[in-house]
Amino acid sequence: MDVKLSTVGRKRKKLPFYEKVEIIDLAAEGKAIAKIKTEGADGRELIVFVSNCVPGDVVDIQVNRKKKSFMEAFPVNFHKYSDVRVPAKCVHFGVCGGCKWQNLPYAKQLEYKHKQVVEQLTHIGGIELPKAEPILASANEYFYRNKLEFTFSNRRWLTKEEIQDESPKQMNALGFHIPKMFDKIVDVETCWLQAEPSNEIRTEIRKYALENELTFFDLRNNEGFLRNLIIRTSTTGDLMVILSFYYEDKTLREGILKHIKEQFPQISSLMYVINPKRNDTITDLPVKLFAGNDHIFEQMEDLRFKIGPKSFYQTNSEQAYNLYCLVREYAGLTGKETVYDLYTGTGTIANFVAKKAKKVVGVEYVPEAIEDAKVNSEINKIENTVFYAGDMKDVLSDDFIAENGKPDVIITDPPRAGMHKDVVKVILNAAPEKIVYVSCNAATQARDIQLLDEKYKVVKYRPVDMFPHTAHVENITLLERRL
Repeated sequence: MDVKLSTVGRKRKKLPFYEKVEIIDLAAEGKAIAKIKTEGADGRELIVFVSNCVPGDVVDIQVNRKKKSFMEAFPVNFHKYSDVRVPAKCVHFGVCGGCKWQNLPYAKQLEYKHKQVVEQLTHIGGIELPKAEPILASANEYFYRNKLEFTFSNRRWLTKEEIQDESPKQMNALGFHIPKMFDKIVDVETCWLQAEPSNEIRTEIRKYALENELTFFDLRNNEGFLRNLIIRTSTTGDLMVILSFYYEDKTLREGILKHIKEQFPQISSLMYVINPKRNDTITDLPVKLFAGNDHIFEQMEDLRFKIGPKSFYQTNSEQAYNLYCLVREYAGLTGKETVYDLYTGTGTIANFVAKKAKKVVGVEYVPEAIEDAKVNSEINKIENTVFYAGDMKDVLSDDFIAENGKPDVIITDPPRAGMHKDVVKVILNAAPEKIVYVSCNAATQARDIQLLDEKYKVVKYRPVDMFPHTAHVENITLLERRL
């Protein structure tokens, strides 16, 4: 689109300002797309990624990052709002880093996510593909998450109005990080991602902390008492709350934990952790029980899954069940197959498909997750699963396959980075009849499928929306061995 470069832009050559730019598409990472024809003899057309816009908007934009092949910008003034734009529910929309597509109708979100998966598999994979199946929508657009983590900070994000107002301000916050600003936290009023009593618990904890003058963490100087809050819920009605403190102070710690227990008797697991490190991760720290149980349960069909404070579980419980049903359907198990479940995590998929298989072998590089997987098999009296911890490319040796049996079906659900090329080689050597590939990143999935293409063809694939109002989308693909 030909646009006018204003005089504001001329004063800042490296960060130009463009007027009346039309937004034409959405990008995989959640930003909108515009195209700018540059001035000069070459007249090149550059892609501009614009925040907080939807296709059809016409806006003035300020570039805040410029590269040779693209620019990033934010809207300054709207000349025309898109016909498809809708009001965002959340008062923190555009500031908080989550739910970037709340201003787009859910049906349109699904349309763009489906398009994104197809384009990435087609252009990156560069292989023959069948027509994609319709995207599987989430039943719940809001309150679909079973886990949220909030951060305490003494550096609250201030609005422009607050900055201009010179009166004293309360600077403590309990909420989410501002994108690309590790030390700034938006003080969340209401979050639409997790059902109550999530908001009630967070609000009451913040109120107690302020009234009792407990110190909120200083992310720059690493000091302060209150650090993080984790809330986990489940479809069984269980509720886990974990408070993270920077240092131990028994009197202060017991005071706030007793208050939480009294105010929310429905909490089934109240835990805490002392984290004196320079990062927020608690995977390497002991999480201690204050009241209730040291776990909660999730339910899928007749299966119960035990979830501890460090356990991984898909954050959209109901959609996770639909995803696993698709995995089982794609695998087409008859009860005679040996199934390898790679990147098994806590063994959720492995245990879910076990009753339809002869044997399921789960492999995961995190030892603690494997222990959870074994426990979940024991709880459900599943006796045809075995689990191994270790690096995938090292574990899946010829001796391993000889010991556990040649896989008829391999299910793989790797992290966003996809599979290591050596793991792909192992899969090719194992030569299963079918591969069911679940991915949270269609780009890396496309890369891996291209490597598998020499021996396997894509039979069908279906995008699955696990995270409404975000650009994230899962994709499940069935590959069958070529004759």
